[in-house]
Amino acid sequence: MNIVVLDGYALNPGDLSWDALETLGKVTVYDRTPPELVAERAKEADIILTNKALVPADTILQLPALRYIGVMATGYNIVDVKAARERGITVSNVPAYSTASVAQLTFALLLELVQGVGLHADSVRKGEWVQNPDFSYWKQPLWELQHKTLAIIGFGQIGQAVARIAMAFGMRVIVSHKHPERDKMDGVIFTDQATCFREADLVSLHCPLNAENKGFVNAALLSTMKPSAFLINTSRGPLINEEDLAAALNAGRLAGAGLDVLATEPPPAGHPLFSAKNCLVTPHIAWATVEARKKLMDKVVSNVKAFQNGQPENVVKG
Repeated sequence: MNIVVLDGYALNPGDLSWDALETLGKVTVYDRTPPELVAERAKEADIILTNKALVPADTILQLPALRYIGVMATGYNIVDVKAARERGITVSNVPAYSTASVAQLTFALLLELVQGVGLHADSVRKGEWVQNPDFSYWKQPLWELQHKTLAIIGFGQIGQAVARIAMAFGMRVIVSHKHPERDKMDGVIFTDQATCFREADLVSLHCPLNAENKGFVNAALLSTMKPSAFLINTSRGPLINEEDLAAALNAGRLAGAGLDVLATEPPPAGHPLFSAKNCLVTPHIAWATVEARKKLMDKVVSNVKAFQNGQPENVVKG
């Protein structure tokens, strides 16, 4: 089979190997593919693999040989699944490969907000400790997580991993989730979304993006939060109205935010959150640990092999 990888660099910038995939067919790997070149590069492909390169309906119609689209990620909104299904093309994704890594970055952001490790380390490098008259100083309020309330919005595998870490810190965990009976966990309190935002010292978003919740974290919802509270988003950027969040931070209506995702990636120059008060933004790295990418690579290959064997796995139904 002819296998074309449209944007392999993000998954494998050189520290992993395509060898296992190359045992399954003729493989062509492009680091990146702009939208206007997708159809041309994939014109003879039986299988295409994509991370963020778009595969819309008009492109699918130009690919008569195509039989399988493998999404090298969990989210599959980059593919017109309906158009693929109408053409008899199987679409698979890779769920749950980065659970531990995303939970880890959630707490990296959270801890930087409440403890300021990076902030204070930079201060020492600049010579501020050397010049200080006291043995100790701090450049922001320092908060202890024990007994603080963490609200988790969405309680899939990542949300559950975050809850377990939070409880290890001695935090009170409240959750807004569609299936509390199915996913109940000792020590976790299920409640409604409004209560979560109102009572939380920290809110962490772990819900999928859909038409109903796009931009739901807006000025009205942010106004219900404690001014001392923090917001973390390692889920999907469009869940947040970014201008509203920037305004809340700059006005002191929210203590801080830690974001690994934005609505547009890469973001435009002059993004309002880049200059917002006490706002940490990282470049969508929660998924990108070596361990998580190795799991992703292995499952991408496994998905292709399962399709070739006539028993496709992780098929997208959307």
